[in-house]
Amino acid sequence: MSENILQNIIKKKEIRIAELKKKKPLESIPIHPPDSMNYINFKEAIENNIRGNNFSIIAEIKKASPSAGILVENYKPVDIAKIYYKNGATCLSVLTEEEFFLGKLSHIYKIKSLSNAMEPPSLNNMHIPILCKDFFIDIYQVHLAKYYGADAILIILAGVSEKQANELYEEALKLNMSIIVEVHTVEEAKKALEFKEALIGINNRNLKTLKTDINTTYDIYNVLKEHKGPIISESGIKTKEELLELNNKTNIKTFLIGESLLKDLNNNSIFSVL
Repeated sequence: MSENILQNIIKKKEIRIAELKKKKPLESIPIHPPDSMNYINFKEAIENNIRGNNFSIIAEIKKASPSAGILVENYKPVDIAKIYYKNGATCLSVLTEEEFFLGKLSHIYKIKSLSNAMEPPSLNNMHIPILCKDFFIDIYQVHLAKYYGADAILIILAGVSEKQANELYEEALKLNMSIIVEVHTVEEAKKALEFKEALIGINNRNLKTLKTDINTTYDIYNVLKEHKGPIISESGIKTKEELLELNNKTNIKTFLIGESLLKDLNNNSIFSVL
């Protein structure tokens, strides 16, 4: 496989994990994090909407991306989370990758605990499940995500071996976490069907080139439509009309949306579908 952006990110992640393990070994991470983390069933929240014939938006929180650069100059993850919550988002996706997306695991903790909240008390009990959006390659990361308050993890099939994917999946299930298995090709989609308990995300962004094409969802959906868990269309959705068209052609009701929401936090019509 030729050098690409995803490989660069994975290489950096391997180095960072090795450093973290020295500072905080797996054995030192509590198996049962504090009750204050308020864990919520990520998958169930989406399934409940599907049963009610309702849409779900997984609203993404990130400061930057390799394709778009800095998205939010005055980045306050908790404030963004509250805007999404007030607008009716079903779940949050918090980017925690440090180097390319300028994220931190502590952002999940802050959102869950609202430790730096300055808003009215009515928002201090925000109840919304959170996906730790990162490049998972080691079960160590699963424990770390849980410790910081994440309800779900992401497994990008293009970024891991079959062995790694299985290990991450099994470890997350042991920790009572939901799993999104992310695919970008028909071949990956066929492999994803083996993960019976997972949600499957179709990423319209090619992580090797960063180009986005919504047709990816259409190309892959037929392979996945018999999957018993929720199917998610991810990335590149800019308008309510695009979302409705995707639903009309595929019956997908769950969408992970980031950049288009972040660019128009206080006045985004996409939320009107909820």
